[in-house]
Amino acid sequence: MFAQIEEYFRLEKMPHIWCPGCGHGIVLGAMARAIKQLGYDQDKTVVVSGIGCSARASGYLDFNTLHTTHGRALAFATGIKLADPELNIFVVMGDGDCTAIGGNHFIHAARRNIDLNAVVFNNNIYGMTGGQYSPTTPQNKRATTAPYRTIERNFDLAELAKSAGATFVGRGTAYHAKMLTDLIVNGAKNKGFSVVEAISQCPTSYGRRNKMGDPVDMIKWQKEQAVNIKAAGNMTQEQLGDKFLIGVLHQDEAPEYTETYQEIIDRAQGTVKK
Repeated sequence: MFAQIEEYFRLEKMPHIWCPGCGHGIVLGAMARAIKQLGYDQDKTVVVSGIGCSARASGYLDFNTLHTTHGRALAFATGIKLADPELNIFVVMGDGDCTAIGGNHFIHAARRNIDLNAVVFNNNIYGMTGGQYSPTTPQNKRATTAPYRTIERNFDLAELAKSAGATFVGRGTAYHAKMLTDLIVNGAKNKGFSVVEAISQCPTSYGRRNKMGDPVDMIKWQKEQAVNIKAAGNMTQEQLGDKFLIGVLHQDEAPEYTETYQEIIDRAQGTVKK
């Protein structure tokens, strides 16, 4: 399977630094397979990442890549897209990177509907920096900054993206790797801001503290807790309980930012009527 996407990796950067049992490698593989299916030119594809466990992904991929500052991946990606709207841009972020320090960039990228593909590796924790809780850490869970459990309500990242104006929102898991690839493909085909939330297990910083078992137990949890949105329509609220939905959760149309911006340039240069 890896041979099919080997061309997209900087093999000299291997082995990767992720912990044994981490789901990030599965998510990265799904993203590489999506790019393969899309048939994108490597020289016309850009991967931008911020800071965190997931952010290391840009260093392993053989595209035009930027490993940027914490929470600012979307700001860098916005500049790249405005400079060359023909580029295919994937923005890799963790849940903390995306929704905490990068939260304003996230909601405004969605509001603008700029043609970027955000892939959020959501493991519900700050893994690289010591196991602090993030905005997506479920309520009543443990972290290094919440030894007596969290009291804050967590973001539903998909609903946040939808409410802010993203025109494609999907959610998959490391267990549902084939679906995850399909979601990234469909998101990339969307003309506008696309968000794919990838639920990924962190056995070291999250699972261990919250007694979720070994990595196999955690990925089984994804299988058992995830409900395909197509099946959810036939289930009662009681049956859904505390499960989460996967699949294409939202799709809409809106003017794309770089195209609208080009119209402003044309008006300013007098090539079209003001």
